[in-house]
Amino acid sequence: MPIAIKEVISKNDIKEFVNFLYKHYEENSFWVPPLRKDEMKAFDRDINPIFKICRAKMWLAYKDNRCVGRICGIIIPRWIEKTGEKLARFTRIEFIDDIEVSSKLLETVDNWAKEEKMDGIVGPLGFSNLDQSALLIEGHNWLPSIASNYQWDYYQAHFDKLGYTKEKDWLEFRITFPDQLPEKSYKVAEMLKTRYGLKSVGFTSLKQLMPYKEEVSHLYNEAFSELYGTFPLPDEALSFYFDKYFPDLNPRYVKIILDKEGKLAGFIIAMPSLAKAMRKANGRLFPFGFIHLLKARNKNDEMDLMLTGVRPELQKMGVAALLMNELWQTANGDGIKMVETTGMIEDNHVAIQMWKSFDHIQHKRKRCYRKMY
Repeated sequence: MPIAIKEVISKNDIKEFVNFLYKHYEENSFWVPPLRKDEMKAFDRDINPIFKICRAKMWLAYKDNRCVGRICGIIIPRWIEKTGEKLARFTRIEFIDDIEVSSKLLETVDNWAKEEKMDGIVGPLGFSNLDQSALLIEGHNWLPSIASNYQWDYYQAHFDKLGYTKEKDWLEFRITFPDQLPEKSYKVAEMLKTRYGLKSVGFTSLKQLMPYKEEVSHLYNEAFSELYGTFPLPDEALSFYFDKYFPDLNPRYVKIILDKEGKLAGFIIAMPSLAKAMRKANGRLFPFGFIHLLKARNKNDEMDLMLTGVRPELQKMGVAALLMNELWQTANGDGIKMVETTGMIEDNHVAIQMWKSFDHIQHKRKRCYRKMY
């Protein structure tokens, strides 16, 4: 039978769009299920404020009367204005191993982008860099962090066959935390604090962290402004993304640096790894999912690095290394042995350089593709 495409319009359509993900990966032992409620919120135009600053459409693919794939297309005027390129994005693409299905989905989003007067399309890219980005092409035998994503290993062959070319690669690292940092790192940290009047701040409760939440989100916009795929996010959208993870944070794994005037200079956000707990929860907090998450949050030997941001004028002054030192002291005391990073664009040499002083492997690679019309 031919492939049938249906546009996602109703709440039930959104539910099917989300549910396909769980059916598609239910037999995969390396996929980490996101919370279903978070996925539903992400695509609900009445809830997710990102839809106020972009145009988006979603589609489902059917074959033999069953859902076999999905895709979402996005046009973000703020990003087009920043780059000067009239490019649409596609995101959340999933499909069975059938070239007819992947071809039909990509053809559908291409046709929409052309109707919208775009010159080409890139993806997978999310609604922002705080959303899912890129396609996993290496590292399929590793669990992703909850801030990363996973795809079947046959996806790359489909994109290559359908004429999409590499746009950017993201690299992910697995770091072995040492039992002790070199003496030099302590001396450098103290020198930085003294020379620039920097002050490190740690937290023991979410209540203590709350007053810095808005300032941290604003610094994200500033710190990531030059990276690929980013554009200025409005406050409402920043709150939506930061609120997603805030309740699950262990505040002790959040560190900030203030300058001599008390202004935020940088932050690092990490959390005990929830990947295995999320697999046990299978996308639901109740009846028992929250128990698995609480256990992982409070006792763990693995940690996920979620986000690090430093004011642009301070990015080459060692502030990121200072933040990492502060985080190491807490994590090491808690028995953390292994650390997973999220994706770093391959040409972001400043960020990647930070791991050179640690025992590490680059174990995952994700790719964003481009196609011009």
